[in-house]
Amino acid sequence: MITTVLLIIIYLAFISLGLPDSLLGVAWPVMQVDFSMPLDAAGLVAITVTGSTVLSSFLSGHIIKRFGTGKVTFISCLMTGSALLGISFSPSYYWLILLAIPLGLGAGSVDTALNNYVALHFKSHHMSWLHSFWGVGATIGPIIMAQCILKASSWRFGYRTIAFIQFVLALILFVSLPLWKKHKKAMDDKPKNLKENSQNKVEETLPKNTGKVNVIKISGVKYALGTFFFYCAVEFSFGLWGSSFLVETKKLPVEIAASWVAMYFAGITIGRFISGFVTFKMSNVSMIRMGQTIALVGAFILLLPLPHYVLMVAFVLIGLGCAPIFPCMIHETPNRFGKINSQVIIGYQMGVAYIGGALLSPAFGTLARHTSMGLFPYYLIICIILMLICSERLNQLIKKNKNT
Repeated sequence: MITTVLLIIIYLAFISLGLPDSLLGVAWPVMQVDFSMPLDAAGLVAITVTGSTVLSSFLSGHIIKRFGTGKVTFISCLMTGSALLGISFSPSYYWLILLAIPLGLGAGSVDTALNNYVALHFKSHHMSWLHSFWGVGATIGPIIMAQCILKASSWRFGYRTIAFIQFVLALILFVSLPLWKKHKKAMDDKPKNLKENSQNKVEETLPKNTGKVNVIKISGVKYALGTFFFYCAVEFSFGLWGSSFLVETKKLPVEIAASWVAMYFAGITIGRFISGFVTFKMSNVSMIRMGQTIALVGAFILLLPLPHYVLMVAFVLIGLGCAPIFPCMIHETPNRFGKINSQVIIGYQMGVAYIGGALLSPAFGTLARHTSMGLFPYYLIICIILMLICSERLNQLIKKNKNT
């Protein structure tokens, strides 16, 4: 019973993690006017959030060890809610940058804490569905913002609504703090043989003698890092600039554009939920290739002079295409590079993924400011093709290494 309740709370916490992720991109066309800022100014806010998230992820291991997963998750959720509430009252653009710091710090801590906890204490299918619940939050966020802009004509009310939801979740996390201790005690009280088997499984995956091995020099690692770099460039950029593309290039109302961005995140959510079952029939490599192909088709559709409802299909296709790539790449890492090196390499992959999103998505904003937002589909196509090239080159090297 304790385990079930705690798992539900963890799922709720991951919904809260996804809620703020798409707000800036959806609300920016309106915020840009209010703050009298250029289009690419959203990029600096996004970089600040991402940089803070990376910093928090690196530090969270030590923080979790000292305070425990429950307390870290509660404090992070409270910090995120406070940052969102502060953004809703921001008198100027520069307050957005300042408040982006606690927003990113809170998100990074929750992400790392819950991923680690689920990996240690729950079965693998829960991990897949956990990331689907992030998509639930990322899908609901734009819908809430769109309704607030439509009915209240205020992006600020949208941020306050999400902040209120975060505070409610923080209260739930606070009340549930004793459950984390009880669950830990229950795990510690397991029969000795079960604890030993669990410990052996964990030890098998730990890197050994990593100090003597430069994992970057392992055949194929650089192409794996390149795949993550360009994948997150696509995912981050679409969340940040998708709404602006529809408003500026396709001349859609802001609230309609926000709803379409929600369809993109819905595609990721549904795709990841389904892919957890499809992997029983298809390999990770096939899933990755299929996802890249679907995303590329969606990006090409954006180039065509088609009715608006067809463009919405393109948004869903890009979301569905993105869905299996990240989790399948992570899951395939031990098979490609061995369990001894997998944890170190996965850490590098996560870091490079964030860097790809933090660098290329603002860079496109700068490009669009001086040229046209109409270049957005071409930018997506280039990133997806480069991701596909890195991925296929990696597959060739892995196949070659296995045959030698």
